[in-house]
Amino acid sequence: MTAKQLFSKTMPFVWAKLLLGGATVLVCVILLAIFMGLGWLFGDTAIVIMFILWLGSIGAVRYFIMHALGYLVKAGHIAVIAEACFTGQIPANQVAYGKEMVTKRFATSAIYFAVDQLISGAVKQIQDKIAKLGNKLDFIPGMGAVAGLAQFFVSISLGYIDECCLGWTFYNKDQGAFKSAADGVVIYAQNWKVLLKDAAKTMLKVILLTVLVALLIFVPIGLLFKLLKWSGFVAFVLALLIAWVVKFAFMDSYIMIQMMASYMSVAPNTVITFDLYSTLCTWSKKFKELFTKGQEEAPQAAYAGAAATGGQAYAGAAGQTFAGNAGTVNPVQQAYTAPTAAAPAAGAKFCGQCGFKNEAGTKFCGSCGAKL
Repeated sequence: MTAKQLFSKTMPFVWAKLLLGGATVLVCVILLAIFMGLGWLFGDTAIVIMFILWLGSIGAVRYFIMHALGYLVKAGHIAVIAEACFTGQIPANQVAYGKEMVTKRFATSAIYFAVDQLISGAVKQIQDKIAKLGNKLDFIPGMGAVAGLAQFFVSISLGYIDECCLGWTFYNKDQGAFKSAADGVVIYAQNWKVLLKDAAKTMLKVILLTVLVALLIFVPIGLLFKLLKWSGFVAFVLALLIAWVVKFAFMDSYIMIQMMASYMSVAPNTVITFDLYSTLCTWSKKFKELFTKGQEEAPQAAYAGAAATGGQAYAGAAGQTFAGNAGTVNPVQQAYTAPTAAAPAAGAKFCGQCGFKNEAGTKFCGSCGAKL
C-alpha cells in the first residue's frame, strides 16, 4: 500500500485533526477579540500588552487541546498506518481500532507522552551527534552551505521520526512500549541515511505546497478585509491561524505517512545489534533512559530478540511474509524473545550484571545487553 493510498484511506483521522485545529482557531479568535477589546479600552500601550498576553494564551489553548484530545487522534492514526503497512489492510472501523490500540498500548496519556518525549529527545541527540561527525568535512569549500541546507531538511523531518518509532511500538503488540520504542530508535539510527534521503524529497514537495496554500489563504482573506476596510493586522493573524490548521491536518499527516511508509519498508529487514545499543546510550541520555525503562519492563528478557547463537539478530517466525513486499521473510515476528535453549560452547561467559550464560566469544550479553 503506497503513501498516497494510506493518506486517502485514513482520511477520518485527517478530518478529526482538521476539527481539532478548527476548534483551536475558534477559541483563539474569541480570545483575540476579548483581549483586543480590553486593550482598546485603555489605549495603544494596553493593546500591545494584551496582544502579548494573547500570544501566551493561544500557546496554552493549543497545548490543552492537543494533549487532551490530539494525542489520541495522532496515536490512533499511527496505529492504523502501522497495521496497514504490515498487513496491507485498513481495519474495518479504523477509528475504533486506533482508540483500542492506543488504550491497550499505553494505558494512560502519561505513558504515551513519556515514550513520545523520550523518543523525540533521543532522535534529536543522535542526529546532533551524526551532524557533528559530518562537520569534519567543513574544510571543503562550500561544504558549510551544503551541510546547512541538509540540516534544514533534517530538522524538519526529525519531527516525524518519533511517529515512525511509535508505529513500531504498535507493531510489537506483545512487548513493553518502552522496549519497542528503543528498538524503533535503533532501527532509525541504522537506516538514517535512507530515511533522511526520502525525507528530503518529501520536504521539497511540502515546501512548494506550503507556499501555494499560503497564497490561497492569505490573498483572499487579505482582499476581503481590505474591501470591508477591516484591520489588515487581524486579517494577517486570521490567515496565519487558518494556514496552521491546514498544515496540521493535511500536510503534517501526509509527511507523517510518507515517513512511516519509508520507515516500515526497511524496519522488518533491519538487524539490531547490541553494540549499537551501547553506542546510542553513550550518544544520548534520552535513549539511555528509554533503554533503561525498557529493561525495567522485563529485566530478564533478551533485548531485541537476541538469540544465544550470537545475540545479534531478531528471532523471527520462519516463512511469514511482510505485506507490501510479497515473498519477503519477516524476521521480526517475535521481538524480545528469550534466548534459545541451545547449550553454550565450552568456555562460556557469564554476565556480571545479570548472570546469563553466553557463548564463548560473545561481546555483549544476550539477556541484558551489557558489555562482557
